[in-house]
Amino acid sequence: MRIHIGTDHAGFELKGVLVNRWREAGHEVVDHGCYVYDRLDDYPEFCIACAEAVAADPGSLGVVLGGSGNGEQIAANLVHGIRAALVWNQETARLARQHNDANVAGLGARMHSIEEAIKILDAFIGEPFGGEQRHQNRIDQMAAYERSRERA
Repeated sequence: MRIHIGTDHAGFELKGVLVNRWREAGHEVVDHGCYVYDRLDDYPEFCIACAEAVAADPGSLGVVLGGSGNGEQIAANLVHGIRAALVWNQETARLARQHNDANVAGLGARMHSIEEAIKILDAFIGEPFGGEQRHQNRIDQMAAYERSRERA
């Protein structure tokens, strides 16, 4: 599995732990920054780069980290083809994949211990899309709306 990851300063420490863990587990991890701790950096640059990479890399997943995960998830959702979900426990992480076929997870590094964050994001990465028709119908409706906005 290829996992793209982006964060600002608030998720910098957690990102390092996740990258090492996932690489040791055999995943290919692509780091979209931040590359050094800078408490004045801004998350949109890193989260949008991560989301653009996921959109250009079918079958990959992305993770965007920040203080709360809210802004990071919003930034990722600006990218065409991205379904970013804010995940705050293992159940929401699994459901984001299973029901929504989310391809990016947003998580607040300040909201969870490192151990909790690992469990939540491992649940996201490990869960496939369930493929039930009712869920696919909903995804198709959102994709149709997204396409209609391109023509406007």
